[in-house]
Amino acid sequence: MKKILWIILFPLFLTAFNSCSDHAPFIFEGETKCGQPITIVFEGPVTSEMNENNPFLNYRLNVLFVCETDTFLIPGYFAADGKAAETSQNAGNKWKVHFTPYKAGKWEYTVSFQKGENIAVSNLNYSGTPDAFDGIKGSFQIEEADKNAPGFLSKGMLRYNGKRYLQHSVSGDYFIKGGTDSPENFLAYAEFDNTPPNHYYAPHVCDWKTGDPTWQNGKGKGIIGSLNYLALQKMNVVYMLTMNVMGDGDDVYPWTSRNERYRFDCSKLDQWNIVFDHFDRLGIVMHLVTQENENQLLLDAGFTDIQRKLYYRELVARFAHHNGIIWNMGEENGPAPWFDNLGQTLKQRQTMAEYLRSIDPYRHLIVFHTLPGHPEQRDYILPLLGKKYIDGVSLQNGNVKDIHEEVKFWIRKSHEKEWQWIVNLDEIGPWYSGVLPDSIDPGHDTIRVHALWGALMAGAAGTEWYCGKDDLKLEDFRSREKMWKQTSIALDFFKSLPFYEMTCADEVVISENAWCFAKDTELYVIYIAQEKTAILNLSEKNAEYKLSWFNPANGKYLKNEINICNKGEIILNYPENYQGIDLVAILKKISP
Repeated sequence: MKKILWIILFPLFLTAFNSCSDHAPFIFEGETKCGQPITIVFEGPVTSEMNENNPFLNYRLNVLFVCETDTFLIPGYFAADGKAAETSQNAGNKWKVHFTPYKAGKWEYTVSFQKGENIAVSNLNYSGTPDAFDGIKGSFQIEEADKNAPGFLSKGMLRYNGKRYLQHSVSGDYFIKGGTDSPENFLAYAEFDNTPPNHYYAPHVCDWKTGDPTWQNGKGKGIIGSLNYLALQKMNVVYMLTMNVMGDGDDVYPWTSRNERYRFDCSKLDQWNIVFDHFDRLGIVMHLVTQENENQLLLDAGFTDIQRKLYYRELVARFAHHNGIIWNMGEENGPAPWFDNLGQTLKQRQTMAEYLRSIDPYRHLIVFHTLPGHPEQRDYILPLLGKKYIDGVSLQNGNVKDIHEEVKFWIRKSHEKEWQWIVNLDEIGPWYSGVLPDSIDPGHDTIRVHALWGALMAGAAGTEWYCGKDDLKLEDFRSREKMWKQTSIALDFFKSLPFYEMTCADEVVISENAWCFAKDTELYVIYIAQEKTAILNLSEKNAEYKLSWFNPANGKYLKNEINICNKGEIILNYPENYQGIDLVAILKKISP
């Protein structure tokens, strides 16, 4: 693969990059392929994290990338010495911009680097004073995607396209997720700089492989190994808080200290980025939860002012170039009854989501995580329907038996508002149990039936598993290996279908314990949870279908395919010797 690592000195720069002024050197790093990030490292003013003239707030680096009619305004950031993950330096003259192009062709760029009071969070019309490398212009050529690149690097960025599932920008593949919601303090890893040592992931050091990333002479093997293990189990999403000050864990923050709000820890965030790069290579989505219920009033008292704007700008500048990101505006967002009903107002929630949408050049999915039950869940989230800066809901359900109907409710309500939401099931209750260890609940039958298949058969775009009391202290993902296997069975099954063209069609099933997921009259998938028989009332009479059966517990198809004709209704009788378990019937229309 062709790489770019160009150290641009002024005389060469004038010729090759069409610059109009004498500026400091800069470096290009990365692959010249669609779906793979490139980085521009500039040499600018020497400063530090704690400099009196705050480099995070009083400088603004933006680079405009243009290819034909497509434009991306990408924010940059102060990067200390440019290699802070290895050196732990907090000072230097390096400034970085990351950009992930989604299509081949000639890309042109123009650099804006300006200084002024609070300019980083000011309206773009406030230009400040040009500094250092401001005004640099140039171009580069991007080639087609490398189909052999690992993970998301061959597929491109996951994008919301107005449908119920995310789609990769390069490959066009649709995405359905399954993974872990625990530990929510995944980033409270002992080998990150300036981090309370609450996670080591020691059981997963053995899962680290030669050639995998580390930093500072071998740090990071535990957290990298944990991701390798999850990927081996075919899990493709991890939920994590990027800030939980005053929250349950109180051990994750991007700043130089727990009580700081305006200055960021360059080395820690560079180390996060090493791990996030591995997410992309493994094809795992980063579900980034930007706050939690207990601290939703921590920044600007809940408003979107300097603190919150700066926080979101740094997250976008440092991490938005990754292909798999879900922005979650807050765990259990809104006033909670158990927390003196304190929380952000509707207007505050709308404003912060609108701001994040305005600065994210890639339009990653933006969702809100709900409180566990009614009336709060619907009272707080229903007013957000139809807002173009919110693309979905991250459901928490205290009662797993409500999940199927709850997913259907949000899909239907958002459709009625003509802004179809992506609906994910991201946390299940009760809070003290969630998904129990395999040693306690080896079958996970209730979770499989009502949460996993209940959500996906309703049209959910994926599921994540919360581990109850073990959440904050979860170190070994093998403790739930049988749940990962059940999830991978469901994901593989749905990926074998044109799931992105299918909708919930429970109305064709005459049964209280069966659900239907269908594509027009061509394909019907019927999940039967408890009964021995399900009756289907299909619209197209005299159509002939091939009937097959699938066991969702072990992922195997039963060897008893038959042809069946719709004479008004179809009676699905359980195959012999399979009474008392949940099964899936698949009806595929036979072409004349």
